Amino acid sequence: MAASALMNVMIAAARKAGRGLTRDFGEIEQLQVSVKGPGNFVTAADHRSEETLFRELARARPGYGFLMEERGAVAGPDKTHRWIVDPLDGTSNFLHGIPLFSIALALEREGEVVCGLVFNPILDELYTAEKGQGAFVNSRRLRVAARTSLAECIIAVGIPHRGRGDHQRFIAECAKLMGQVGGLRRSGSAAIDLAWVAAGRFDGYYERNLNPWDVAAGALLVREAGGFVSDGEGNAGTSDSIVAGNHAVHRALLVVLGATEREASKPNPARPPS
Repeated sequence: MAASALMNVMIAAARKAGRGLTRDFGEIEQLQVSVKGPGNFVTAADHRSEETLFRELARARPGYGFLMEERGAVAGPDKTHRWIVDPLDGTSNFLHGIPLFSIALALEREGEVVCGLVFNPILDELYTAEKGQGAFVNSRRLRVAARTSLAECIIAVGIPHRGRGDHQRFIAECAKLMGQVGGLRRSGSAAIDLAWVAAGRFDGYYERNLNPWDVAAGALLVREAGGFVSDGEGNAGTSDSIVAGNHAVHRALLVVLGATEREASKPNPARPPS
C-alpha cells in the first residue's frame, strides 16, 4: 500500500536522522557522553538525531507541535496535530555497540495517534503504520503471532535498572511469568519490542515506567497488526506502563500481572500491622 503524504514526510525525516546515527554508531568511542540521570545516558548522537528530526518535520508541517524526549513539549499554532519523537530509543545499546536501537516517530491528531514509524537504521528495518491501513515492515504487511498459550510464547519485558522503577515488583512479576512462558527477552528498546510484537517475533510485551515517546509509534503498529495494547491494569491507552500481544496473550499477561498486584497488596502475615 502506498504511504500517505504524512507518512512520506516521516520516512524521509527518519532516514535522514538514521544516516547520522549510523555514522555515529561507527565512531562510538569518540562520542561525548553526559549523564542525565542514573543509568540514563544522553549522547551527542541523541541531540543530533533530534535536531535533524525537528528541522525536517517542522519544515514539512510548520504549524504542528512537538513532544520530544530531549526538548520536551514545543507548542505550535496548529493545536490539533503533534509529533511525538524519540530520536534514539535504546541509547545504552547504542553506547555499547549493540545494534538494537531505533528512531520512533508518531503523529497525534486531536489526541489520537494516527501515524507511527519505528526505524532501526543498522538493520535497515522500517516499520510503519497508519490508522486503519495496517502495519508494515519495508512494505511487507505485518500480523501479530497466533500463539495463544503462554507456555509457547516468547515475552519481551523491560527490566528496571539502577535508579529506575520498582525492582521488587518486577522480580515478583517475573517470578510469575517465568513459570508460565516459553521464554523472556529484553531488547533494550521499547519501540523495537513493540515493532517485534507487531511482526510476530515476540508474542507479547510488558514494561513499566515508560514515556509517551517510547510507545506511541509502537502501540499503533501492534494495533494495526491485529494486536491489543493497554496499560498494566487493562485500561485503554498506556499511561506509564504497557501490555501488548494478540487477544489471548494480552489477556493472559493482564491476568498474571493482576494476580501479582493483588498478592503484593495483601497484608504480610510475618509483619504485624503498625
